[in-house]
Amino acid sequence: MEEKLPKVLDLVRSCTLCPRECEVNRIENELGVCQIGFNPVYSSANLHLGEEPPISGYQGSGTIFLTGCNLNCMFCQNYPISQLRNGNIITVKILATLMLDLQDRGAHNINFVTPTHQNAAIYQALIIAYKKGLEIPLVYNSGGYESLKMLKLWDGIIDIYMPDSKYGNDESALKISNIKEYTKHNRLALKEMQRQVGVLDIDDRGVARRGLLIRHLVLPGDLAGSREVFRFIAEEISKETYISLMSQYFPAYKATGHKLLHRRVKRLEYDEAVEALEGYGLGNGWIQPI
Repeated sequence: MEEKLPKVLDLVRSCTLCPRECEVNRIENELGVCQIGFNPVYSSANLHLGEEPPISGYQGSGTIFLTGCNLNCMFCQNYPISQLRNGNIITVKILATLMLDLQDRGAHNINFVTPTHQNAAIYQALIIAYKKGLEIPLVYNSGGYESLKMLKLWDGIIDIYMPDSKYGNDESALKISNIKEYTKHNRLALKEMQRQVGVLDIDDRGVARRGLLIRHLVLPGDLAGSREVFRFIAEEISKETYISLMSQYFPAYKATGHKLLHRRVKRLEYDEAVEALEGYGLGNGWIQPI
């Protein structure tokens, strides 16, 4: 890892850690859209049993909730962390210690939640943690709006990619999450993740060891463009891909007053998404009751 660190720091020196390419000098704590400087900022680090079954396993996922986000989703259910940026500024040494503590507590993996904009800090912390005995798998749990340059620097390091594929069209992505060309960057990222780790590999205890798991949240009025998301995965990634089709949308943050996002997903809307998923032959993964 250490030989790649200069390239990682170059990406944060004129920040292109994500497709927004703010080009601010994060090393000097200049702030871009994510409003996070150079040092890591986190909200919590705990064993989490609420992830998908092979991620939580039977002892829990070592989940580190990182503060801030490179997206601006108006419905974000974690908005106090992602949008209001509640959290604690720490050092990379402390972040490494959090990882090691979670391993000591029996975590199956280290699960970085919303890592994209803090990739440089995570990278530096991992170098420290590996020298001190970190050995459990790493989960990259993101919104799926990724820089290929940074993803390629994770090759051989990240074990499990768990990105969102939030939208099947750019119009919704721009209106709801304030991001341009989401589908282009998301699809390139999914292909690169698949190339690096392949189909999700689950051991005989039901715990994931390596691979790709894609999340998709159904939105009211099919604003997420679910069918197009599934078409792309089936035709250009793999029909063996594990997908978590989520039904838990509820209006939060700025969505409460939005004319289309102000309500929960209807059973019929979720059932139509399930039908589309199955229609494209995507049989691995999880659906949720509604």
